[in-house]
Amino acid sequence: MTSSTDPVKNLAQLIACPSVTPAEGGALTTLETMLSPLGFTVERPIFSEDGTPDVENLYARRSGNGPHLMFAGHTDVVPVGDEAAWTYPPFSAAIYNGEMYGRGAVDMKGGIACFAAAVARHIEKNGALKGSISFLITGDEEGPSINGSGKLLEWAKAKGETWDAAIVGEPTNPDKLGDMIKIGRRGSLSGTVTVHGIQGHAAYPHLAENPVRGLVTLVDSLLYPAFDKGTKHFQATNLEVTTVDVGNPAVNVIPAKATATFNIRFNDTWTDETLMAEIHNRLDKASGRRKLRPGRKTPVNYELVWRDRPSHVFLTHDEKLIGTLTASVEAITGKRPQLSTSGGTSDARYIKDYCPVVEFGLVGQTMHMVDERVAVADLETLTQIYERFIADFFA
Repeated sequence: MTSSTDPVKNLAQLIACPSVTPAEGGALTTLETMLSPLGFTVERPIFSEDGTPDVENLYARRSGNGPHLMFAGHTDVVPVGDEAAWTYPPFSAAIYNGEMYGRGAVDMKGGIACFAAAVARHIEKNGALKGSISFLITGDEEGPSINGSGKLLEWAKAKGETWDAAIVGEPTNPDKLGDMIKIGRRGSLSGTVTVHGIQGHAAYPHLAENPVRGLVTLVDSLLYPAFDKGTKHFQATNLEVTTVDVGNPAVNVIPAKATATFNIRFNDTWTDETLMAEIHNRLDKASGRRKLRPGRKTPVNYELVWRDRPSHVFLTHDEKLIGTLTASVEAITGKRPQLSTSGGTSDARYIKDYCPVVEFGLVGQTMHMVDERVAVADLETLTQIYERFIADFFA
């Protein structure tokens, strides 16, 4: 096999590139060298925004007469952590006991390596494609996600690009290859609640107003009652308080303010707008019911600031895309994959505004961990699944 048809060689070359967000690290150049000989036209736009690092991205397309299939993913990886704790250097792509070690092995250079190999095999066997295939690859998925897929899609659309379907090669399988296809994702919304009080000595509480009392009341209103019981395709909406802080190093000082930050993953019962309204309503009611201290008239005075950009909930219904991928997984692995919306967010949240999108990749048990690794056998299996899918999708 040539290097481009061999997913193991492809992945070893990609892992060797230290593409920790936002560094390109040679990963996009490596991918370009795989795709250009296959007849892909490759472009690498760089996007910028004040307060964020510039990010290089890649868009490659090989055109044919027929539907347009997009494969999307990212070559950037999270930091390696304690490099000394790795069994093998994190960018060495060492193989031991049937597994390849390296940062990005499953999240998600492995998926990219397999799809590139699948396309190369398909072209080698069949010649011209019966449609168009594009690679939409960002270097900003693990970072702020501002100069990545969202802008890359806008850029491509402005050039006249349209797509009929997309696969994101994220590691979707919990335990074994073939377990799960993601057909949607919950939304994500984050905010910070700040309660203001009056700083004072803990021994003289009548001269102060303790904001912690109010914050506890407000946080409780966000946690109970439950937002919903879940829907046919989604888990119940869940809010987690992720930080509580008063910025107070002294044990005998009542703080001037107290803050709590939360993240909520929500299902299709809500939109980000209706959920924001619900949270405001809960906080308003809770702040009106309680005072900062019993017997006082001082109300719970709070501020709510929404953080980052909300991710919208979505569910893909495209029968051809889901059915073809499901059949391909079952044909190669013998397993019928579960159709799921579990997990966090991915760049599919941008793609769903342009075409139907699903996610399928490797087993994700070691993603972001020390000794991230992938079974070499899984690379071959995933390549066969992708190759079968390409053939059937264009049939």
